Amino acid sequence: MLGRFTAAFTAAGALVALCGAVPAHAGVPVPPDANRADGAGSGERPDARRAAVSSRPGALPALRYTSETRLAPGVVLRAFETSGIGGPVRGDLVDVDLRAPHVRVGLLRPPAIAARLTVSRMAAAQRAVAGVNGDFFNISETHPGVTPTGSSSGPEVDGGRPLKAAVPDGQRFGPALPPTTSAEDVIGVGPDRRGRVARLRLTGTITTGGRTLPLRGLNQYALPVGGAGAFTSAWGAVSRLRAVCGTDERRADPCDTDVAEVTVRNGRVTQVAGTIGGGAIPPGTTVLVGRGASAAALRAFRPGQRVRVRYSLTGAERFRAAVGGFPILRGGEPLEGLDPRGPAPRTAAGVGHGGRHLYLVVADGRSVLSAGLTVAELAELLESAGADDAVNLDGGGSSTLVARGPGEPEATVRNVPSDGTERAVANGIGVFTAS
Repeated sequence: MLGRFTAAFTAAGALVALCGAVPAHAGVPVPPDANRADGAGSGERPDARRAAVSSRPGALPALRYTSETRLAPGVVLRAFETSGIGGPVRGDLVDVDLRAPHVRVGLLRPPAIAARLTVSRMAAAQRAVAGVNGDFFNISETHPGVTPTGSSSGPEVDGGRPLKAAVPDGQRFGPALPPTTSAEDVIGVGPDRRGRVARLRLTGTITTGGRTLPLRGLNQYALPVGGAGAFTSAWGAVSRLRAVCGTDERRADPCDTDVAEVTVRNGRVTQVAGTIGGGAIPPGTTVLVGRGASAAALRAFRPGQRVRVRYSLTGAERFRAAVGGFPILRGGEPLEGLDPRGPAPRTAAGVGHGGRHLYLVVADGRSVLSAGLTVAELAELLESAGADDAVNLDGGGSSTLVARGPGEPEATVRNVPSDGTERAVANGIGVFTAS
């Protein structure tokens, strides 16, 4: 185990420590409104049927690989078939040998944290050879007048630079978390080129005039009740109002009215406001948002006052790239308490062979050709594929796997998205190669 991970950089005088359309396929139903949210980004529709799921090993029939394509040295795409409680299942798997010298794994992401793009567009823009969609995200809103941010629930790390932290567990989207897991859990690859599933926790402070206020958020769509968070230029132009809505236990609880926002540029306060704003944040500027007790503290700030904001993502592992997802497989065993709802389309990522192999998996669903999987079945599928540890990523209409074959100009969709077309998502996992 490596020591605590802290990445840092200095931004404009303020010290800031950071840690297209898819062809129609027979048997694939296209919803009347292909852009609607199923389960508000959860990968589960509200009417998803329940079924008893066996947790015994071998409950899922063995995988049968039906085709194999070598995308690049160390990167293989396989189509597979199996079956689950809903019937036959088809899907695709990318096996990445992280020991291959020219292979790299990174974050697929839009230009801003509070934005969405399809996996194929992100892969094309970043020249990925393969990729899947990533974390659950804020796709819809129940709070009147509040704009969905499109940002992910969990942490993000790109190129060793953390971009955001996790929302409180009660504010995340997706199936229920299994015991011992958290919205802070991630899957990623470290500087030693090994894949890992671990946890990244935000720690930070806001210091001014000898007073220190804990920092409880970094570029995230929901702050803990009574907490203060920092938004940087990486956030984008979407309103920050969503950050003060809901509670630590319930995403749909009302928005706070006791709020404050402080703009810090080059280490000094330039503005103090009693409302939450929006618009692009210039480089070198940090916007502090507070709710409840932290709002009262921020309202005491004055223009011209010097402020130092420090924050880091810390954990037992170091990452060059990481994306949020909740663990479903640990040490080769499915976790207890996996959500029984389903089946549904699923996306997952796993690591095996001592962290030397990364597996990216999409199982199609909601069609006569492929019924989808439950989360428990997904864990068993990853185990059969060779993973020791794995996470569940956003599913449902978000589930997308893209790949660029030899001689092809860009990665294209290889699975069958259940909406009949790609959904714009918050992020993804990309595979890149220099060859």
